[in-house]
Amino acid sequence: MAKIDSPSPPAAGPGPEELDDYMSMTIAEPAKPAEKETYTQRRIRKQREAEARSRPKSKAELAAAAAAARDDALSTALPNSSKGFQMMAKLGFKPGAALGASSNPNARTEPLHISVKEDRGGVGMQNEKKRKFREEVEGVEKKQRAEEGGYRERVAKEREGKRVEGMFWGAMRVLEGLEQPEGRDQVPVKKVNVLWRGLVRERQEKERERRARYDLHQGFSRSAAYVDFEEDEQDRQALGKEEEDVEEEDEELNEFLNLEGKERLKRLVGYLRKEHQYCFWCKFKYVDETMEGCPGLEEDDHD
Repeated sequence: MAKIDSPSPPAAGPGPEELDDYMSMTIAEPAKPAEKETYTQRRIRKQREAEARSRPKSKAELAAAAAAARDDALSTALPNSSKGFQMMAKLGFKPGAALGASSNPNARTEPLHISVKEDRGGVGMQNEKKRKFREEVEGVEKKQRAEEGGYRERVAKEREGKRVEGMFWGAMRVLEGLEQPEGRDQVPVKKVNVLWRGLVRERQEKERERRARYDLHQGFSRSAAYVDFEEDEQDRQALGKEEEDVEEEDEELNEFLNLEGKERLKRLVGYLRKEHQYCFWCKFKYVDETMEGCPGLEEDDHD
């Protein structure tokens, strides 16, 4: 009985992945043909290239090119065909090893860096210039520090002088209050203690100047024949109606005021303690000469 072959199944069609995706298709634009360079454009390009080649390089460009060539040469190892390499190989040199004995720990494996000398100065001239420049800078800094220190010292000295001068005038007022209290008849200037006579003299000078300015303004509106019976002797002298006695030079007072401020203050403080049992630093008048309770003679003792 003959065998009847069954018909083969139909071939499978393309899967869903093999189907063309018409939604995502991109149509490539045709490449634009290269634009042909015109005669004018070619002439301008060649002219610019010729100008660039003929333009002399600046010093900076030459130095950069030389540095690049030097670094390139130093970073390139000697080829085996080089005479220098062959000579070193005969002496036992191997690529990557150091020159000299293998037992030397300080042997160099890198070439020495080249320092190009661009000026005309001799060997060591640059170090000498650096040394002189460093000395000049140090000298300027030292001078500035000295000036700053001198300024601070001068300001501190002036401040201390003003402080001592203020205490001196305060001590004179204290001595005036002890030796000539209010209500007592005024003593002539020449008979005042020289330790506080300067205070009286300064007060008289200020009063004289004040009266002179006042009477000068008032005198412009007065008649020459006007007589003011309330004017005293000093008023008539200020108006020029009477001649003022010329004060004699007080050499004793001038000699005392010419002393250093600390010395004048020291004499005043000592006189107050000795004659009046008064301590200027304590601001207190003690009952007897022992001055029991006073820390000492100096200002530092009363801190």
